[in-house]
Amino acid sequence: MDEEKDLAQRKKEAAERAKQLARERLAAKQAAEQAKQAAETGDARSDDLNPSSDVSDGPANEAPGGAAQPPSAEDIASAKKRVAEEVRAKAAELRRQREAAASGDDLEAAKRKAAEEARAKAAELRRQREAAASGAATGDDLEAAKRKAAEEARAKAAELRRQREAAASGAGSGDDLEAAKKKAAEEARAKAAELRRQREAAASAGASEEDLELAKKKAAAAAKAKAAALAKQKAAEAAGSDDELAKQKAKAAAAAKARAAAMAKQQGDAADDEAKQKAIAAAKAKAAAAARAKAAAAGEDGGAAKPSASSPNDPLLEKYVRIIHEHLGSDVLEDAYINRLAKDVPTLVVKKEAYYKVAELLKGHEQLQFDYLSELHGTDFQTHMEVYVHLYSYPNRQPVALKVKIERDNPEVDSLVPLWPGANWPECEAYDLLGIRFRGHPNLIRIFLGEHWVGHPLRKDYEPYDAEV
Repeated sequence: MDEEKDLAQRKKEAAERAKQLARERLAAKQAAEQAKQAAETGDARSDDLNPSSDVSDGPANEAPGGAAQPPSAEDIASAKKRVAEEVRAKAAELRRQREAAASGDDLEAAKRKAAEEARAKAAELRRQREAAASGAATGDDLEAAKRKAAEEARAKAAELRRQREAAASGAGSGDDLEAAKKKAAEEARAKAAELRRQREAAASAGASEEDLELAKKKAAAAAKAKAAALAKQKAAEAAGSDDELAKQKAKAAAAAKARAAAMAKQQGDAADDEAKQKAIAAAKAKAAAAARAKAAAAGEDGGAAKPSASSPNDPLLEKYVRIIHEHLGSDVLEDAYINRLAKDVPTLVVKKEAYYKVAELLKGHEQLQFDYLSELHGTDFQTHMEVYVHLYSYPNRQPVALKVKIERDNPEVDSLVPLWPGANWPECEAYDLLGIRFRGHPNLIRIFLGEHWVGHPLRKDYEPYDAEV
């Protein structure tokens, strides 16, 4: 509403300015015509040239003898010049007014253009909001359509299941009776197999005779309950058929129940003798498996058992090994495995001479980018020493462990400080406590015990120099 009022006011002001300009133009035109007429006729000066005129202009126009003198040519030229200057001034004023009016029109046009642009922007914004609202509605409609489709699918499945159950309940022919007999026999065999499996499981777990007898009774009771439920169901399904069909179904159910009971009893008697032997064999097997697991955990890798099952980090280990083989060859790695005791970290065991090259590749390769060294320590295995390095790639969010085996008599390996400055103090610690020397270290010193300490306390053969300490 404010914009419409401003527009009406501007239109009114423009109309008033146009009227004023028209009046000024008319006045200027009249003045120009009067000036033109005055220039052509000479007005009163032409009358002075007439000798019969009795009008006296004063002493200036009187001749020495008392007669009036005509105006000179200079006076006429001056009058014409004055009239021409007035006309030019009027024309300049009129032109200035026209330019002012034109500039006002330009301002008015600019205002109108700005108002139109503002309205266009408002319309575009409104259109975008409507499009966004329609898009949201479309997403909601899509979600509703998905739910509706899922409900329809469930309804169809329920209807199909109902039809099948209705067809099964309405069947009463001889073929259905034969199928029921087969089904009962299959269920009896399945029950017998399940009972045998339960007995074997109980025997392998070291169950006592009382537990085995209780399990047998429970299985027999379950078999009886199942058989009774089957007979009841068959009888209900055959409610619409004749009495002969019902009798046949009941007889088949009773026969199946009898066979299941007989089979259960037979298997129970046979299992009594085998239960103790199986329990003893299972206990022996369990002890042997525990021994094997303990022996595998106490291997040369310091308790890092090599897994037999798959790990979610298997693809990472395969990628590391592939890149190392492509760039450094297949003979630089001694082993590569997933360390299950260290959160499934992929572990690379490298040769001593390729230790620094592999570490440099792990840091600099664009697909690896292990830019953080989180841990470095040494271990004495009596037969050899080992340096363990844990690295992490923040760009890829992936871990890797690097191991190198070195001689115990001459424990020396390359330093990783040029690659990761954070290896400085951990390498000094390994040198102080284990005596491992790192080639290329900028300042390898003892940081705990001092340079005058004799021996390295974390070696397995360490003996204190001073027994009293």
